Amino acid sequence: MERATSGAQVRVFIRDESDVVVARRRARELASQQRFSEAEAEALATAVTEIARNIVVHAGGGEILFGQAVDGPRRGVVVIARDAGPGIPDIEQAMQDGFSTKHGLGFGLPGARRLVDEFGIESKTGAGTTVTLRKWAAAER
Repeated sequence: MERATSGAQVRVFIRDESDVVVARRRARELASQQRFSEAEAEALATAVTEIARNIVVHAGGGEILFGQAVDGPRRGVVVIARDAGPGIPDIEQAMQDGFSTKHGLGFGLPGARRLVDEFGIESKTGAGTTVTLRKWAAAER
């Protein structure tokens, strides 16, 4: 089935921790507009926070695009996070709980994946990473 993004997209540039907070707030706002439960909104906001922090720590900056996700009658939020950092040489390894290249807890990417309904990641060494998240309103699943 075709998936689309409807309406205007909102772009948040991610350079530092203050931008991570802005991205988290935007995720909660969109979740509220899509009538997510409080738990669903918090899950999306937490996933966005993890991805945004990864952009700051591993890439030094990037951007996150937010939009409404549409799939037939389903409605939700789509998040596309992009950076032009060093890329992820081994995505499979990076998706394992506890793996970290910066001495963190290693729950960022795998944690974000667990918190959303759809998760995609593309990365090219030396060219950056794109992470796509989709979360659907519960009544729309």
